[in-house]
Amino acid sequence: MYAFLFSTDFNCRRVTTNCWDKGDTLQGLAYSPVFLLGFLVNAAALHAFIAKRDPWTDTHIYMLNLVIADTALILFIPLRIYDAFYCLHPTPLCTFLIFLHYINMYASIMTTTAISVQRYLVIRFPLQARSWRKKKETACAVCLLFWGLLVTICAIFRKENYPDKLWKCYERCKNIQLNPKFIAILVCIGFLTPLLIIVFCSSRIICILLKEGDKSEEKKSTIGMVTANMIVFIVCYTPIHIAFIVNYFENVSDNWQCEYLPAHAYLLVAEWIASTNCCFDSISYYFLLKRFYLFK
Repeated sequence: MYAFLFSTDFNCRRVTTNCWDKGDTLQGLAYSPVFLLGFLVNAAALHAFIAKRDPWTDTHIYMLNLVIADTALILFIPLRIYDAFYCLHPTPLCTFLIFLHYINMYASIMTTTAISVQRYLVIRFPLQARSWRKKKETACAVCLLFWGLLVTICAIFRKENYPDKLWKCYERCKNIQLNPKFIAILVCIGFLTPLLIIVFCSSRIICILLKEGDKSEEKKSTIGMVTANMIVFIVCYTPIHIAFIVNYFENVSDNWQCEYLPAHAYLLVAEWIASTNCCFDSISYYFLLKRFYLFK
């Protein structure tokens, strides 16, 4: 999905023959279990929200926003699988699919960041947190801000993934340079800033819980879950953003269609790793937030 970060001139040689290869087949096989597992866990999460009868809190709003982002990403993976086996040629639909995936992935990142900040504030300032007003309204405003920001960025850089710049439906022409400002936004604002915030909040939560005298199994399990969520975030999203940078600076010859590019292969693997995060969110955050008594 993110294979659109390549360099040099602005003359894209379009694919006019069958674009199938072994790499495409492997992609189709790799994304199939991601779709099946992701669909099941996110469907279960949505069902839990629909069946919920207790009053909603700001945490539930963030969680629902996270599930919506992950579900929207999951629902369009079948088109990626279809493209792997039957080759969708570049059309406006492909442009839409690229940006849709982009929006939902970063909506998930931003919502995860918001949840980490909220949990840190609740644990760091427990008495003040109980007296905070309009928490649900604030959560709704934050989620809307995330979606609005992402849609705006896509609108600004919409021409970067127009069909005339696509080699395959999910791949940008390797000899066309992506706007460096777009890469800077993706890497710095979309990943590094959330990463620093999540690492800080998670680390502080762990330190606070370790300093407390209560060493119950539940407290230890909570620490383990916070640590696991932080590690999952790092493992899932670090490779793809490294790939963005590596592919941008990669030298591509005029015969790029016939070349095997290691950086491109790495990018495809990193894309898959990033997509697997939608399977972990619903599972990990459900148990994490439940242990913090957030579903009461």
